[in-house]
Amino acid sequence: MKVMVVGGGGREHAIIKKLKENREISELYALPGNGGMANDATCIDIGAKEIKKQVEFAVNNKIDYAVVAPDDPLVLGAVDALNEAGIPCFGPNKAAAIIEGSKVFSKNLMKKYGIPTAEYEVFDNKDEALKYLETAPIPTVIKADGLALGKGVIIAETREDAKAAVISMMEDKVFGESGSNIVIEEFLTGPEVSVLSFTDGKTVVPMVSSMDHKRALDGDKGLNTGGMGTVAPNPYYTEDIAKICMETIFLPTIEAMNKENRSFKGCLYFGLMLTEKGPKVIEYNCRFGDPETQVVLPLLESDLLTIMQACTNGTLADTEVKFKDGAAACVVMASNGYPQKYESGFELKIDDSIKDKVYVAGAKLDGGVLRTAGGRVLGVTDTGADLREALAKAYENVKMVSFSNAFYRNDIGAKALKAKGE
Repeated sequence: MKVMVVGGGGREHAIIKKLKENREISELYALPGNGGMANDATCIDIGAKEIKKQVEFAVNNKIDYAVVAPDDPLVLGAVDALNEAGIPCFGPNKAAAIIEGSKVFSKNLMKKYGIPTAEYEVFDNKDEALKYLETAPIPTVIKADGLALGKGVIIAETREDAKAAVISMMEDKVFGESGSNIVIEEFLTGPEVSVLSFTDGKTVVPMVSSMDHKRALDGDKGLNTGGMGTVAPNPYYTEDIAKICMETIFLPTIEAMNKENRSFKGCLYFGLMLTEKGPKVIEYNCRFGDPETQVVLPLLESDLLTIMQACTNGTLADTEVKFKDGAAACVVMASNGYPQKYESGFELKIDDSIKDKVYVAGAKLDGGVLRTAGGRVLGVTDTGADLREALAKAYENVKMVSFSNAFYRNDIGAKALKAKGE
């Protein structure tokens, strides 16, 4: 069986490593992949947004199944294009991917169907937004409507910061057309939880919960990043809360999308805030989260390809989705200066003994030498009987990776251990 995975980051590397466990897969391709994935898949120089070329490659190489992993191609309709060419896919079609592609759509969907989320207002006019901010509660959250590489959300602590955020999005166009419409919403407080879920448009099967660490520096200081590490499961996400989320958020979201004729099949990511008034949705993503995938998939016992095909075929209710007991931890190693200015091109060395536990995000092969080629370079993961063991092993593995200019957080999982009373 020939399988192709669209994307080139750590998330895609984690998906590819898990797919490799299926013996029926004879050929595995990554489009475009990266230099660090070359041992696990054949990397093809076709970008994640080059949908026409992806379709041509899939048809010419008789691909049996495709996994479209990043947000951009999903929102642009990669699944639709591949399906039209006769290639079955894991991932939502364009109509369903709007749940991430437009913050305005997702907020209005939640309001219409009574799914708990922060109070909000939508603006397409800068002056009206600025006028609203004169009396809006502070702190507040400003969100660009469209995709913005995970950076289109600004938490404004002061009225001046809030107004500056509106101007940067709507007038200066720092996120391009994504900031033409914005959402200004209530600032929620409480523990954050990420829950990825498999769905075939009818059944929802949540994966192990996880906790992301967005800030660049120890102690949750520094700038927001794409994620500096993750742990799973999230200790704040108890069985009782999981039950509430299934009844008030997960199933209602799938049902709401069906009522809007936007049936969602694939991986639906729920970004949740556990507030004093109960769990609320901060955001939806139409795909696996990064770096949450790097801790969730190592705990998956069942076959990933079988589950993905069940999502595509509408047979998820009859398919086993089983996760191991224990915990997983991922420490992201980045280039110093990330998420702002950083240097790359340094030789990257990974000890052979831990290669199966490293998910490469930003690297390229240069004459047979692996070199850094991005801000987040890789994630180092391990599992254990409990979180403390998983973290100890992950940090031990970090010592077996080297490149100039490397930096990483030393306190991944500290908040989770504290929550567990350890």
